[in-house]
Amino acid sequence: MASAVSNLLIYQGADFITDFTIENDNGTFFNLTGYTAECKIKKNYTSSTSVTVNVQILNPPTAGQIQLGLGNTTTTAMKPGRYVYDVVITSITGQKTRVLEGTVSVLEGVTL
Repeated sequence: MASAVSNLLIYQGADFITDFTIENDNGTFFNLTGYTAECKIKKNYTSSTSVTVNVQILNPPTAGQIQLGLGNTTTTAMKPGRYVYDVVITSITGQKTRVLEGTVSVLEGVTL
């Protein structure tokens, strides 16, 4: 399974929710049964600080869908600018696979 690239847009001070479908190389849905998922946003790849993104594996897990989310308190605290992120899934046996990555643009809010 190759890592997909998707660039995200987050509005400072607003809730952020987006869904993704993870697919096998042949185009079928990846079965996420028994997997966990995590996502971090950093200013750059070597940054020592990060924002932890809430990741849910949606039901049914056989459909390969995950949801990324941040609350408005978290997005308010993020400075406008460009960031990087990735999503890593972990199997029951501990094997980690990066399934999604890209850039994040945080746009400044007026009504905070």
